This record gives sequence, structure tokens and C-alpha cells, in this order.
Amino acid sequence: MKRKKSKFLFFIFCCLAFSASAQDLTGIWRGYFVSNGRMAQLLGEDDRYKFEIQIEQNDKKFSGVTYSYKTTVFYGKASCYGTFNKQTRKVLLEEQKIVEVKMLSGGAPCIMTCFLQYSKMNGEEILEGAYTSISTDDSLNCGRGTVFLRRVENSDFHKEPFLVKREKKKTPPASPAPRAITQTPPKQSAPLVRTPPAQKPAAEARPKQTTPPSPVPQENERVKIGISDSLANIHLQPDPGVALPPVLATRKNELVKTIVTNAREISINIYDNGTIDNDTVSVYLDNKLILSKQRLTTKPLSLNFTLDDKKERHELVMVADNLGDIPPNTSLMVVTAGTERYEVRISSTEQQNAVVLFKYSP
Repeated sequence: MKRKKSKFLFFIFCCLAFSASAQDLTGIWRGYFVSNGRMAQLLGEDDRYKFEIQIEQNDKKFSGVTYSYKTTVFYGKASCYGTFNKQTRKVLLEEQKIVEVKMLSGGAPCIMTCFLQYSKMNGEEILEGAYTSISTDDSLNCGRGTVFLRRVENSDFHKEPFLVKREKKKTPPASPAPRAITQTPPKQSAPLVRTPPAQKPAAEARPKQTTPPSPVPQENERVKIGISDSLANIHLQPDPGVALPPVLATRKNELVKTIVTNAREISINIYDNGTIDNDTVSVYLDNKLILSKQRLTTKPLSLNFTLDDKKERHELVMVADNLGDIPPNTSLMVVTAGTERYEVRISSTEQQNAVVLFKYSP
């Protein structure tokens, strides 16, 4: 019995070790850092800076660059390095050297040391924790605060060469497909020459005309197998004979989250995600306006609705009416569906809306 227990524990340990070792921080992480300085808090000043990190990880260590920026007040780029403990998922990141800097005020820039924790929630990867900073001029304390980052696909600047190089290395596996295609025509070349050549391109052209709606069925398939996250642009489905509101028809609609639930009653609270900076939003449910130009604060915007079992899905769209004082328009949506609770962090702009899909599955 003891041997069985030890084998079972060893198996669990191996699984945990494997899952930890599989984690790779390589990529782009974007969010913000906020100073905890008492003076700024007493004066009511907004000390929130946008923060982006681009990382290349090799085993337990990584290197990369950081971008810090706040409107026209400050912009800085620095090289960085750090370590990632794959068991505890703790991250230590240290900025090394300022590469570029633009400051309206005088003085020397500061470099940061970040103590972060990796987590994955509802499919979203997050780094959050605290930072300390010192002046590059005299190593005096520049202050400390909190950091929040999430993994994203695109940079607010440009992808660093090490990320571009890695992406190119990932593309060769797809190359055999074109080779297979180029090899097949010689075998079919005689029949293709004898048959009217215009018929073949026409047959291929028809599927291309039907591809725009395809992301929706693909997402539905993902829902059925339980995968609930996609960052692809989707096509909203208005009721027959009903036109989409202009703000939904003219902007891109990015799918942020799909929630599959057996609860029919849905309750939603929407907060400003971070510093209160005068973000205002409008919310559409199945293309109908249910909240109009509401300001995001620490007090939630609340709404409730019932899922229709005869409807394939319900579309909740968050529209940014402005970008607030600190772009982009960011919010935290807390969804309660029966006994389940979801937290969805949303970012929207004046060109792109954020979509959360709800699917009832009894």
C-alpha cells in the first residue's frame, strides 16, 4: 500500500513539474504600473504609467526590453533581464540600461526592479506584483508601486528582432503544405489542360466569398469542446431584418471571452480597471443599447439578463465612448452565472469594440 501511495505521489509530482516546465514567458506583455507615493496620493495626482515588456526566455532566465510611457510627459525604453521560477511561478525582472528616453521635466530617469507573480485565469495570462526603482544618476530611491501586465499579441511599438526571429522559426513546419500542392499539378496537368482552365479558379473562388462568416461557426465549435477564449475579430449576428447600430458596424469587434453556462440568469458588474480616468462606455446586448455613455468608477455599472435557450448565443458588446485620460479604455467585468464567477479584463478603443459571448447549455 505504501508503495502504491509513493508511486502515486511521484506521478503527481512529475505531472506538476512537467506543467511548470512547459510555461514560457516569451512574448509581449502589456499593462501599467502605478506609484504608491504618498505625495502623489495626497495631491490627487494620477501616477499611472503604461508599461510594456517584450521577453525572450531561455530555460529559467530571460532577457528583453521594457517600454514605459505616459502621454507626452515621459517615454523610456530599457534593456532588461530576469529569472522565472517554474515551480512557484515567481518572476524577477530588472531593468539594466536606459536605451531611449524623452522627459518633459528635468532630472535623470529611473530604472525598475519588478517582483511579479505569473497566473492564468479564464485563459488570460497575467503578471502582477510590485516594483522598486532607483535613479540612474545617483542611485537614490525613486519610489515603489504595483505592476499589472497581461500577455498580448501585438506591441504598441514594434516587435523586437528576437521575437520576429522566433516567429520565423515557427513558420517552416507549415512549408510542406505548399510543396505538396506544387507536386500535385504535374500529375493532373494533362486533365487540367484539356478541361476549361477557367472552371477550376471559379470553383476555388466561391469558397473565398463565403469565408467572412466562417469565424463564427469556428468559434461555436470551440465552445462545444469547452475552449472559451479567442482574440479573433468576429461577425456579429443581428436578427433578420435588423441593421447593426453604426458603432458596431463600422468598428472591429474583437472576441474577448466566450462563457458557456447552464445558468439562465446572468448578473454583470463593470468597473474601471485601475485608475479612475474618466473612461465612459456604452453596452449593447444582442445589438440593443442597454447602457449609454456611462462613466466607469469603483462603483459598478450593473445589469442583469436572462439567456434564451432558443437563441444560439447572446452577444454583449462593450463600446468605448472615449479613451479617458489614459488610453485605452479599460474595464473589469465581473460575471456571475449561477454558482460560477468570471472576471474579464476588457480593453477597447475608438476603432475596436470588445465582445463577450454567452451560450446557454443546460
